[in-house]
Amino acid sequence: MKRVAFVCVHNSCRSQIAEALGKMLASDVFESCSAGTEPELQINRDAVRLMKQVYGIDMEKTQYSKPLSALPPVDVVVTMGCNVQCPFLPCACREDWGLTDPSGRPDEVFLETIRQTEEKVLWLKEKLRG
Repeated sequence: MKRVAFVCVHNSCRSQIAEALGKMLASDVFESCSAGTEPELQINRDAVRLMKQVYGIDMEKTQYSKPLSALPPVDVVVTMGCNVQCPFLPCACREDWGLTDPSGRPDEVFLETIRQTEEKVLWLKEKLRG
């Protein structure tokens, strides 16, 4: 089974949402993990609240913000659209999803980012299923 790393600057919002949705929607095709180049101390409170509300996922039970050095070896690296150059991570495939950071924005912006992330996770699942 392939391992996918979702990478963002703070590993507190978009990459955590992607990791949670990957675990929920694609665990039969790939293993999901996430990390950040400058991780925050905790997952974004609005992301935690809305993922629990929309999907019943409590990200705080199974996920935490972590640095890139905490990642296991991965097959695929997905950057979230942070407009920063991520350090090199050995992988077979790399792509950028270009998602807007909803941090500090209204719930509607978070929900749109969550919806886009779900679509991209399902797309990646089909791509990796081959």
